[in-house]
Amino acid sequence: MELRDPYRWLEDGEGAQVRDWVAAQNSFARGRLDAIAARRRLAERLAESLACGVLELPVRRGRWLFFLRRAPGMNQRALFARDGGGPERVLVDPGPLRPDGTLALDWYTPSPDGELVAVGLSEAGDEDSTLQLVETASSRLLEDRIPYCKWSAVAFQPGNQVFLYTRHPAPGEVPPGEEYYHRHLFRHRIGDDPASDPRLFGEGRAKTEFPGPVTVSADGRWTALTVHAGWDRSAVFLRDGEGAFRPVIEGPEAVTSAWFAGRQLLALTNLDAPNWRLCEIDPSEPDPARWRDLVPESEHVLVDAVLSSEGVYAHHLVGACSRVTPPSGGAVELPAFSTVTAMTADPQHKEVYLTIESFTWPARLLEVGAGGGVVAALEPPAGFDPDRFPVRQVTYRSHDGTPVTMFLVGKERGRGPALLTGYGGFNLPRTPLWAPTLVPFLEAGGLFALPNLRGGGEYGEAWHRAGRFGLKQNVFEDFIAAAEHLVASGLTTRRRLAILGGSNGGLLVGAAMTQRPDLFAAVVCRVPLCDMVRYEGFRVAQLWASEYGSAADPEAFRWLLAYSPYHRVVDGIRYPPTLITTGEEDGRVDPMHARKMAARLQAADPRGLCLLRVEPRAGHGQGKPVSKLVPEETDIWAFLWRSLSMRPR
Repeated sequence: MELRDPYRWLEDGEGAQVRDWVAAQNSFARGRLDAIAARRRLAERLAESLACGVLELPVRRGRWLFFLRRAPGMNQRALFARDGGGPERVLVDPGPLRPDGTLALDWYTPSPDGELVAVGLSEAGDEDSTLQLVETASSRLLEDRIPYCKWSAVAFQPGNQVFLYTRHPAPGEVPPGEEYYHRHLFRHRIGDDPASDPRLFGEGRAKTEFPGPVTVSADGRWTALTVHAGWDRSAVFLRDGEGAFRPVIEGPEAVTSAWFAGRQLLALTNLDAPNWRLCEIDPSEPDPARWRDLVPESEHVLVDAVLSSEGVYAHHLVGACSRVTPPSGGAVELPAFSTVTAMTADPQHKEVYLTIESFTWPARLLEVGAGGGVVAALEPPAGFDPDRFPVRQVTYRSHDGTPVTMFLVGKERGRGPALLTGYGGFNLPRTPLWAPTLVPFLEAGGLFALPNLRGGGEYGEAWHRAGRFGLKQNVFEDFIAAAEHLVASGLTTRRRLAILGGSNGGLLVGAAMTQRPDLFAAVVCRVPLCDMVRYEGFRVAQLWASEYGSAADPEAFRWLLAYSPYHRVVDGIRYPPTLITTGEEDGRVDPMHARKMAARLQAADPRGLCLLRVEPRAGHGQGKPVSKLVPEETDIWAFLWRSLSMRPR
């Protein structure tokens, strides 16, 4: 089969012709976006909303409590520490270290006693972290620097002088373009040259395997390593002392993640349990037939579990909302329609910490298991009253009769403006979360809608598998049915319904607009996948073949081509006004998708409006400073305001 691909030349992001074309696109977009009258007022309100900050889960190690926070006035989130009940202080604040604020703290891992912390810092949103070490008591950075530690997994051995870590190869160590793969496990002794660090795992294995997390037992004897092969399969390996890693489970189409809680080896797995279960593994006899269930599979999806000195706390999703069960039974009291974004505990202590969010309330940090109560909380922006914006959940039918749940936030009646978003992929659940950028939209009478599409993780592995590979079209049908439900229910009209999605969600809205251009008034497509025939050839995309399929397989090629947004654009069709955004340094989804899709839409519908916004020194979204977030979000919401005939209040 021959495919017409007139914009193949836009794949070369380093070429001078492409750079000139991108500059012209950015200039055109600026002219249209800057002319929107509501822009200034939107920028002011969005800045107030984003100033509420970020509060993430604390981690207790020894006498130290660690947590990430972006307080008002900060450009990036920083790592804080507190010694027992003492005052908190900043350990690592990357924000002031670059004039444009684009140095970001990607991840951190404390040692078991908390006296040393490994941190990953990257620039311009590329997430290609450099691993560094900081002494907690003194806040002193050690001399050790290990580059290419993107999303690194780290585990300290007792004594803190040696740690295990994962990293990607340096340019030149592998064939060009393969630096995104070949992630291996190494051992580092503090003060040594990282170039001489011994490789412990990865040699001779598939380049797309993704080792991590790695974890060490409290006595230092055992090391457990989880190795992912895509999103539907993983393996677990154990190492006794300095011996070789030996497989505990390898081969079944199941996902198992194992970690040590003190001396206990725990595993969260969907092996023979589509809704997941928590098991205990005896490292001396690790055969899966001997695993002991601590939290058996139930009708609800188990998404997390932690072990305190009092026992296991289990986090389930019930109707795509969180329920936490303590070892004593019952349930931790949580607000309606809320999500526990993370949960942590230490087997030596009673305290269990969790962070919760909802659509209309920012993060709150709770302590349960000891004294209990709210430890810290972010406040909504001034003037925003959460009680004015009701949250509810409805159920509608998709094209094949499948019932799908959907959250609605905001006005309860009237055919006003509505924004529909979704994801539907990679077994990731979409649950109630605080989104500060929604504040002006809700205050202006907008309705926000979030359906729990097939392909996600809200209802277990069966729900995920019903929306991947050759069944991916189910995801788009679920989304289109959600839009039709909003219109049929009298909550909005086609002329006032916009859709927005990013990454895999960008693929979602791209597919929806090309399959049903008549249904939407505006489209915002963020860091999207659009060319599904060639997606595997760029960045880390070979890791996604277990979700989408590979175009090298004739059967998968047929279904990929059938929904690929870039290939579904038809000349002469009037498409809704569309804003496509991407970042030049995106290390996940190559910006070529956004460039090619914008060019194709502009050529197919010259009378329509398609804007392309390419952000320099920015990536997929992670690590983006507030100084870049406010202008970008202002552009997006000004575009929606204009398209939906809205006025700020």
